[in-house]
Amino acid sequence: MKRYVILFALVALAPAAVLHPASARADIYRYEDPDGTLHFTDAPTDKRFKIFMRDIKKDKKLRTAFKLSGYARNPAEFEPIIAACSRKYGVDVALVKAVIHAESGYNPNAVSSKGAQGLMQLMPKTAQGLKVADTLNPSDNIQGGVRYLRFLLDTFRGDESLALAAYNSGLGNVAKYGGIPPFQETRNYVAKVLSYRNTYR
Repeated sequence: MKRYVILFALVALAPAAVLHPASARADIYRYEDPDGTLHFTDAPTDKRFKIFMRDIKKDKKLRTAFKLSGYARNPAEFEPIIAACSRKYGVDVALVKAVIHAESGYNPNAVSSKGAQGLMQLMPKTAQGLKVADTLNPSDNIQGGVRYLRFLLDTFRGDESLALAAYNSGLGNVAKYGGIPPFQETRNYVAKVLSYRNTYR
């Protein structure tokens, strides 16, 4: 079981801020000890602390992004690539963000146990077919992933649920079962991505 150490510098706040924590917003930082203990603070005094959540009231760009948790990297840094690829292939920006969130938590170096790579977790054969030069390059990966989503949406006549099921479990399984396969992982994946999509909108 993980242990948590939470230290907020409330002593530095005005009395009103102490009485009304909602007004005491600040960036939150964290680091994890070798023994698994997680430390959180709004006033880092050690270089091991890394940004965990930004003050969404200070940074308008992140207001939508940080309604959701589980990020490995700051989603805002990939916004220009996502927007450009979404326009190019005509895929909903919110859907692309939701897939990236579910697949990798915005970690461009993510590699799954099955070999899927990058932000959109492209399998090597899929990436090769999409002519993705470097699956760990955010621009290449997102371009390939969005292009693949466009293909799946066209294949299933715009049905996002079927497209996402195929993204997760493969076209063959969706064809075999005539719909979303009866795999709990795939069903959970489709529901999760659609929920994220609604939040990103």
